Amino acid sequence: MENSTEDYKIQSFDLDTQMLLKTALKDPSAVNLEKVSTIIVDQSLKDQVFSKEAGRICFTIVQTEAKQNNGNVFRRNLLNRLQQEFKDRKETRERSLQEWVCFVTFICNIFDYLKVNNVPIMALVNPVYDCLMRLAQPDALVNEEEVDCLVLQLHRIGEQLETMNSQRMDELFFLLRDGFLLQEGLTSMTRLLLLEILEFRAGGWLLSSTAHKYYYSELAD
Repeated sequence: MENSTEDYKIQSFDLDTQMLLKTALKDPSAVNLEKVSTIIVDQSLKDQVFSKEAGRICFTIVQTEAKQNNGNVFRRNLLNRLQQEFKDRKETRERSLQEWVCFVTFICNIFDYLKVNNVPIMALVNPVYDCLMRLAQPDALVNEEEVDCLVLQLHRIGEQLETMNSQRMDELFFLLRDGFLLQEGLTSMTRLLLLEILEFRAGGWLLSSTAHKYYYSELAD
């Protein structure tokens, strides 16, 4: 883990915090892990680039702590804080669309990276679905930022989520299909993204090379 600062995109923090995070990655028992989880969550809620990276950092700390002393202090603090942010999600979305999108990105990232015996954490399945369902509501589908977030998360964790609860994935995709077919006032970019994700799931969470060429040349234009 020699290049942890480089590898984990923690340069945006002040030097003291960088040192704290570097130590947490190598020797979790030497630092206050509650403080570490607070720093990671706070930064994830305001920095979209970091929110995509944070899962990897959390995964490393969880693994290192488990190896070091069979502990789960960091994971427990992280999940408690996530639960709190999840409870406040309505207020977060009303206050700041950017913070809301960062939160969804972060919780999906944690779902993707943190596993118990190679299985996603069950306690995160319904909260993640609830967030994605919120992004599929008519008032969210008119915001390209929210649609973009939804589609990115489904590309990343859709298949895993469906394995955990296929009924809720069906419900989510009914919303997306209805939005695509029935909702007025969607931008052409939103329609393209929705059509692409509908095809992506229909193809078994894969896109044929023809479809890939079609969508990504459109997106590039």
